[in-house]
Formats: sequence, C-alpha cells, structure tokens
Amino acid sequence: MNTTTVLPPRTESEPAPKRVKAPAKLSISAVSAALPVALKKLSPRQMAHSPVMFTVLLGAAVCTVVAVLAPSVFSIAVTLWLWLTVLFGTLSEAIAEGRGKAQAASLRAGRTSVLARKVLLDGGRAPAVMADLAGAEFVQLAATDLAVGDVVVCSAGDTIPSDGEIIAGLASVDESTITGESAPVIRESGGDRSSVTGGTKVLSDQILVRITAAPGQTFIDRMIRLVEGATRQKTPNEIALNVLLVSLTIVFVIVVMALAPMASLADAVPSPIVLVALLVCLIPTTIGALVPAIGIAGMDRLVQHNVLATSGRAVETAGDVDTLLLDKTGTITFGNRRAVGFFPVPGVSGSDLVEAARLSSLADETPEGRSIVELAEHRGVYEPSLEFLESRARVGEVELQAIEFTASTRMSGLDLVQNGIRREIRKGAASAVERHVAEAGFELPEAARAEVQRIAESGGTPLLVAENGRPLGVVELADVVKPGMRERFEQLRTMGIRTIMITGDNKVTAAAIAAEAGVDDFVAEATPEDKLAVIKREQDAGHLVAMTGDGTNDAPALAAADVGVAMNSGTPAAKEAANMVDLDSDPTKLIDVVGIGKQLLITRGSLTTFSVANDVAKYFAIVPALFAAAFPGLGLLNIMGLSSPNTAILSAVIFNALIIIVLVPLALKGVKYRAVTAGQALARNLLIYGVGGLIAPFIGIKIIDLLISLIPGLN
Repeated sequence: MNTTTVLPPRTESEPAPKRVKAPAKLSISAVSAALPVALKKLSPRQMAHSPVMFTVLLGAAVCTVVAVLAPSVFSIAVTLWLWLTVLFGTLSEAIAEGRGKAQAASLRAGRTSVLARKVLLDGGRAPAVMADLAGAEFVQLAATDLAVGDVVVCSAGDTIPSDGEIIAGLASVDESTITGESAPVIRESGGDRSSVTGGTKVLSDQILVRITAAPGQTFIDRMIRLVEGATRQKTPNEIALNVLLVSLTIVFVIVVMALAPMASLADAVPSPIVLVALLVCLIPTTIGALVPAIGIAGMDRLVQHNVLATSGRAVETAGDVDTLLLDKTGTITFGNRRAVGFFPVPGVSGSDLVEAARLSSLADETPEGRSIVELAEHRGVYEPSLEFLESRARVGEVELQAIEFTASTRMSGLDLVQNGIRREIRKGAASAVERHVAEAGFELPEAARAEVQRIAESGGTPLLVAENGRPLGVVELADVVKPGMRERFEQLRTMGIRTIMITGDNKVTAAAIAAEAGVDDFVAEATPEDKLAVIKREQDAGHLVAMTGDGTNDAPALAAADVGVAMNSGTPAAKEAANMVDLDSDPTKLIDVVGIGKQLLITRGSLTTFSVANDVAKYFAIVPALFAAAFPGLGLLNIMGLSSPNTAILSAVIFNALIIIVLVPLALKGVKYRAVTAGQALARNLLIYGVGGLIAPFIGIKIIDLLISLIPGLN
C-alpha cells in the first residue's frame, strides 16, 4: 500500500467549469451539427423504433427503385422529397439531442484528472470524526478507482471526487458545475444538508466524505446521459400514442392498396410512385417525426430548470398530478423566522423600541437579526449604521461592543458609550430578558407579558428588548409566507390541482398560515408517518400525488408519491427514493415541475391534433385532383383548383416534408402552458391546432402547386 501524509489544502486552482445552458433558439449551427447524426439515424434498425417513419423509409426506397427503372421529372422529384421527409424526421430528433451536448461537455470537463485521498485507520476501519485523522493512512488514487463505502478527505481547493455523504466536518462548497449558480453553499454532517456531488469544489474548511456512488453511476454521469438523451425510454403516453399512429398507418395502407383495384374499373390505375406518395401524405408523418423530439425537449426543459429526472415517465406524471403536498417551512414560508412587528410597553414610544431593537441587531448576522434591521429600516429608521459606529469607535469618539448570542444567556445586543451616556441594549428570548430585567431591579409590565403570550400562542416567536435593564417592548418573529404564493396556488386550483400543506406546527398556527397562503387543506403536527398516510389516502381516492423532501425521514413518502422531488442538498436516502432531484434545492420548484410536465403533454397533444387535421385536409386536397379525370363527380371537391394530378401529388409531398421542419422549433420550445381548466385547454387546442391544421395544407399546397407548375415535364 502506498501511504502518504495529508496533502496540504490547495490555495490556487482552476476555477470550476460553469454549466452551459442549452441554446434557447434553433440556429443554423445547431442544424448543421445535428445533420451528421440525423444521417446516421436513417439506419433501418433505428428507424424501426418509429413505425410511421419506417413506413416512409420503405416508401422512399420503393420510389427510388421505380425512379431508377423509369426515370422522369415527376418520379425523381417525389423520390427526393420522400427522402427529405425521412431526413427531416431524424433531424428533429438529432437537434433535440444536440441541445444537451454543450451541457454534457462542460460537465465532463469538471471530472477530468480528479484525485482522491482515501482515508484508512488501523485495522482497515473508516474514520468517523476529524480527530481520527491523526492516526490515519492516506492513499492517493484516481476518482474512478473509488468504491462505494470508501471514505475520502476533502480540504479547501479540492474537487470532491464522487457523490457522497459528509460524515464529519463542515465546508463551503461551490456547486456551480451542476447548478450554474456561483454562490457557495454550506454542507455539513449530521443533518439534511450532508449530501455532496462529485465534481463540485470545496472552498473552505475540511470534510470527510463517504462515497455513495459507483464509478459511472454518479450524479453527473446520470445527468450527462439525461441531457444527451442516451437513456431516454418511451413513456406510457408516448407508447399509447405510437399505437394510435401505427393503427392509423395500417388503416391508410389498406385504403391506398384498395385504390388501385377501384381505379382499374375506370382504366386509371395510379403508378407505384403516386400510391406511395399518397400513402405518405395521408399517414400521420408529422407527429410521427416529432414525437421523439417532443419527449427529449421536455426532459431538456426540466434540466434547464436544474431538475434531474430519473425517467421521462416522471415528467409526464408531473403533468397529470392533481394533488400537491408541500412542506410549510421553506416552501410556503421563508423557513427563517422574520420580524413582523414591534410592540412597545406602556410609557415607551414606538420609535424608541424600533431604534433599540435595530441597534441590538446591527452585529447580529442571523436571519432573525437581519430581518429586525430590515423591518426597522422599512419603518424609516436607518441610522446609525454599524460601519459608522465602528469608524467612530476607531477614533475614540464612542465605545462599542457587540454582545453575541450564546446558548447560556439566550440574549444578544450592543453596549454603546457615546457622549458619556452608556446604553446596554439587550434582545433575546422572553424568559432570558425577563431575568435580565429583574436583576436590574425592574419588572416586566403585564402588557408585555400578555403580548408575549399572544405571540407564542399564535405560533410566532416573541423577543423582549431592554435598555439598561428597563423593558422597552416586544419584537414578534414569524415564519412569513412567501410573496405570490396565494396567486400561485390559485393558478394550481384553476388547473384542477389540490394543494395540501404539511407542517409540524400546532393546528391554530397551521390554520392561520394555510388561510394566508391560500392552500386547499393542511395537516398540522405532522410526523413522517402522517405524510405517508396522506399520500396513501389521496392515491386510494384516485389522485396522482407529488411532494418534496430532503431528509432521510422523507424517503418513504418520496418513494410512495407518484412524483417525488428530492433536494440536492438532502440525504442520499432522499435522493435515491425520489424520481426527481432539484439541483437548486428549492422546494417551491415542485410547482414549476408540474408546469413543465403539463407543457410536455400539451405540446404532444397540440401537435398530434395539428397532424391529424393536416392529414384530413391533404386527403381532400389530393384525392379529388388525382381521380377527377376517372371519376368526374370528384371534380366538385377540387376546390383548390390544382394544376394537374402530378403537381397535386408533388405539392402535397413537399408540404408534408416542409411542415416537419416548420414545427421543429415549436416541438423544442413547447406550446405555451396557461393555467386554465381542461375544457378551456381542449377548446383552445382544437381552435388553434385543429382548425389551423385544416387550413394550413390548403394554403401551403396551393402556393407550392403554383410554383412547381412552372417546372417543365411535371404537368
């Protein structure tokens, strides 16, 4: 065994590679880069996965043989456009896959040449605390040689070699390689923020990490495969759609085969080129070509929101969710208690209380302390600043000492001597400040006691403020509902989604927050078992349930939910149980995930409607012109007045190919989702994509017919 001493923390290193977002718009460079991939996808083995496009491929092959044996301008033109139809179909999928290439390249760059320091103690046992490193051996090896269960030490400047869980220590970590955000985050052992991801970088301190992922199965490996579309499997809805498309294709194959004997009765048997072209125009080639691109683009949109899904099925299920379970803390509310009010005791002005509370919080870097300063400034109290007081202290004009909060005193504050006047301002827990007041020879007024009692019973946190031992009043801290939550829940209600808030608060507090946020229901004093029970109850009632979580105790509920979104900062158990992981660790992301899922379903439904309507329109555009000579009665249906049967067929084939390319940007971007009822969504879908699909072919085919009728040898 090669043993070394502990490697010193690196003070200089290359900056972590930033995750590259996929381009938002379709560009010429994206098309040119996807073209070689599209050509490779023309392989019959790959085309067989899409029966509709495989039928077009066979038709193009048949027409190629006919065009070689009996060449003509018409047969060559039709054959060329049939091959372009197949190519455009594979190109749409290749473009969708190519949107993740830049992301994958940047993610791979973050994993190159990463070394790990594996830690061993005597007897081969792994360390459990930092103190164990004193008698440890260190083996330097490549990150790819690590196994599940190995323990590595990571110091400031190190790249974390693989996915793992912190078992000792605390560190600031740069996760920009996976989240795209440059702001560092704190990761520590023993809580719900103990998980670390391979490829991220330690910025300060030192941590012990137990490896939880085998080589090739790390979070970044899975993300690379996702953004490249390499592991995408067809979802149940996609499989059902393919069955429908195959059924329609079979029906039209039979219809077109029946046209030949029917036409023979009038001595007008169409050529194989005409029959194949007619078949291709009538089967649902548009949606058949775009289905893979729609699915891949849906997964890509999820990645763009920094959410990793284990399967496309999870994305689709999110679109069908009708019940959302949300934790109160950090999701509906800010999670950190914030100052919401100042309540002076009788005989003390409100301005005096606000000023004293602000001064006592200037050096308080806790979220609660900062919120008191913010609320005071909102009330118009801005001066003096801590920087001003410190500058005066440096020149001896004032004496200044910040009193930090400790577990024993449960108070913090400020000692300030200015112009010979000494001010000892304290704020803290009501019981602690009350003792401080009593020791100074003062009594807490009954009005202050009543206010403390009221705030506590409502679920808030009361802080007492005193100056030189004299009580000034009470500051109320509360877990504040995030702005805009009521509006977002109203949108979900419009979409037919019921929201349930889960909280450990008592029923009175839970009811107040539920009413303020606008959720449909709540569960108070909830345990992990209660979460699981709620999910089972909703599922037994026929609902699809989504929820978020980050702790080991959330794992059972995340696994039971139809859509479980785990926080990336959470425990490995939570991430393994969920079918989605939010890289930003933002619990409110669940609402966006539902919107992305619905957008995927709406996009597929809208383009399917457009495709079917297209085929109906092309039928009435082509068949009358094709058989009007043999069956004069059909001439009444030739409302487009196409130049000739040949130009009618070729115009339809060209339009059929071009409409695929025209719709690729929409398939990649997705149809815009609006929070409306199912009936309104259906009406809008039929109006825009149904009626549009009927009208577009008449206009497009007529314009193309006017242009190609000028080509000699076609009429």
